[in-house]
Amino acid sequence: MQDNATEVTAAGIARLAGVGRAAVSNWRRRHADFPKPVGGTETSPSFALAEVEGWLRKQGKLAEVPLRERVWQQLAGHPEGPVTALVHTGCVLLLIHERPTVWLDVSAGSDERLAAMLPGALDQVLGPRLGATHGRDVHTVRAEIGSAAVNSPAPVNTAPADHAQAGPQLPGAVNTPGPAGPPGPAPALRTPTGPQLLASVPLLRGAAGLAAETGARQTFEFLLGRHLDANPRQYTLTPAELARLMADLAGPARTVLDPACGTGALLRAVDARPDQELYAQDSAPDLAALAALRLALHARATVRGAAGDTLRADAHPELRADAVLCHPPFNERNWGHDELAYDPRWEYGFPARTESELAWVQHALARLADGGTAVLLMPPAAASRRSGRRIRADLLRRGALRAVVALPVGAAPPYNIPLHVWVLRRPDRTPAAPEVLLVDTGRFAGEGRGGPDWPAVRDAALDAWRSFARTGRLAERPGSARSVPVIELLDDDVDLAPARHLPPPALPEGAEALPVVRERLGETLRLTADLTPSPAEPAAPVRWPLTTVGELARGGALLLRTGGNGGHARVPVLTDHDVLAGTAPSGTLPESEEEAVLTEPGDVVVPVLGGGSVARVVDGATAGAALGRNLVLLRPDPAALDPWFLAGFLRGTANHRQASSYASTATRLDVRRLQLPRLPLEEQRRYGARFGALDEFERAVRRASRLGEQLVRGMYDGLTDGTVAPD
Repeated sequence: MQDNATEVTAAGIARLAGVGRAAVSNWRRRHADFPKPVGGTETSPSFALAEVEGWLRKQGKLAEVPLRERVWQQLAGHPEGPVTALVHTGCVLLLIHERPTVWLDVSAGSDERLAAMLPGALDQVLGPRLGATHGRDVHTVRAEIGSAAVNSPAPVNTAPADHAQAGPQLPGAVNTPGPAGPPGPAPALRTPTGPQLLASVPLLRGAAGLAAETGARQTFEFLLGRHLDANPRQYTLTPAELARLMADLAGPARTVLDPACGTGALLRAVDARPDQELYAQDSAPDLAALAALRLALHARATVRGAAGDTLRADAHPELRADAVLCHPPFNERNWGHDELAYDPRWEYGFPARTESELAWVQHALARLADGGTAVLLMPPAAASRRSGRRIRADLLRRGALRAVVALPVGAAPPYNIPLHVWVLRRPDRTPAAPEVLLVDTGRFAGEGRGGPDWPAVRDAALDAWRSFARTGRLAERPGSARSVPVIELLDDDVDLAPARHLPPPALPEGAEALPVVRERLGETLRLTADLTPSPAEPAAPVRWPLTTVGELARGGALLLRTGGNGGHARVPVLTDHDVLAGTAPSGTLPESEEEAVLTEPGDVVVPVLGGGSVARVVDGATAGAALGRNLVLLRPDPAALDPWFLAGFLRGTANHRQASSYASTATRLDVRRLQLPRLPLEEQRRYGARFGALDEFERAVRRASRLGEQLVRGMYDGLTDGTVAPD
């Protein structure tokens, strides 16, 4: 199949040419020779990638397509869908990673020769690395599992970790009622056949070229990450920081199981060694295949994966692992309650239909070796629902449940509730421990969408767990952690929510800190009064000659960059919420090979969503942070533009109104259309000085507001806990 089988949308064309989608629409209207649509719909047509590239070069709008972008467009427009393309690409990248000389041999010659020789070459790698997890083609497995799957529709916030949600791109995630039970588990990955690989050959050659530049592992992570970002509603992911925390809570282990593996985020967080074995299973065959490939590329450990419904058709019934990591599906009523009533895994009680999470807890315990550790992500309701109190009580009595860690809001999907992490141990012959550890890290929640303070969450959770694991008890840490005697929890509710059993957090330095807060508030209010702008005399509106940000960018007076989807995990990220709230960089981005946009002093950052008139000048404290999503960075030439002048005029209400477009749920700003007057540099600096003073006043008002809230909250807490007298 020729390369023109790959299709690209208008958004993809815009990415290739480095322009907005409006420019692509203009090209279609103005140029009769623009390529005709070959697919898609009337409102969202798709075009042949090769034809688009040829037209762009002919028009001088594209010197050369970046290899990363070309490979991504080939994958996204693959005729069999992006997931199939990812599986084929992952197989070849594993071959390149393990046996590069074999790839060089089979890739020489025609596309037909490559497709014919690849299956045999892949068998040389998939067999040793994946063992029994490979065999027939993944499409056959998808059809077998999908045709008999019985999963019922689930809301967006109930999908398993890294699992597909209802959507056309993942035929393995069937959401309609089916026969009484699914077939048995199937291998996670089957070697694709030559005819199936033929359509992917141009993509595979491009991916091999990209792997030569960045490495096979990094290439697969880039493509997988881009696909997940492009389809956020189809997947519920386990954030990398949470996965690392769960792996650290489980501790070192030679055999590790994830029975709801998704794309393998939890097992990827394990500090894998060559002597380790990683077991994975997922009900979506596509995701099981991707997880197996991802893990094989990530580490030298043996990977044994399977596709199938874990609770109904366990692929590893004889396994006794040292550790189990799991982010199970939440609130799933069709988990097998009717079929599995007499299953031997229900050692602690038969879960109610509404307690699917407790079924996963007991499955994890059943697959542990004596003394092994299981770490599961759980919804907070699982700690207190009355329908599960008998099972929770038995888990406590027999020493299986060892700790419950409450996470901050925003730690993982669904982001609006504080999830829990349960740590369990398979009881051995030693007596059951008389206490259970409860930890609350909710105070480390981040503001907005920046996410929690993960280093603080890790330190609090791991320090409490390791101290408790050594001695079986933990001294009280107010508002943070304590070990609770099991007998205290065995009441009518058996409520395990940490917040209900921890003493309130102490005020910083106690009630003695309140006078300090009051003094700081007074100083800030006095500063605010000093910085209050003096009233200006009314004047007639000035009619300046205007220019736009787009014109200034084309003329070289400023550089325009947009926030990315990846970068270094250690670099703080400036989020749109940080810009709106005037706070320090608080976000994170998934680690990838995609180059992050780093801020510099004097840059002007503008949010593009939400409709607020905001622009922030980057100072020394913010410089070096990565630019987050939904942000545009403007880097003015100091010889042509004053940054405070630029930021001030961009904040004009009328300016934003004329540059904004409106959708049904959001307002989006076209930064290129924002206007500012053509003024000499000295005049710009006069305006810039006034805008800078207004910014300082605004920050003082915000600081006063935060201190006032802190003082009020401290007074309420002090009065209610007796540390502050009413007089």
